[in-house]
Amino acid sequence: MPAAVKIAVTVPTELYRAVESARKRGSRSRSSVVQEALRHWLRHEAHTELVREYEAGYRRRPEGKREIDAAMATAIGLLRDEDDW
Repeated sequence: MPAAVKIAVTVPTELYRAVESARKRGSRSRSSVVQEALRHWLRHEAHTELVREYEAGYRRRPEGKREIDAAMATAIGLLRDEDDW
């Protein structure tokens, strides 16, 4: 596959105008703006999948009383430490 490929997308007129205005103010090419948006979207999708997996793990094995008590003790200790500032 080549290093880059050309794609065509259709966007609403108002979105196009807003993107054009913003990219011109920032002296950026349309391609660089679209590439940044796609990278951002891919990072968001990866993060969303990690959250789903994390939540599924807790549904399979919820925290017990011991873990909750330990977390509370840690949180209280951290809050106490902040008072020393």
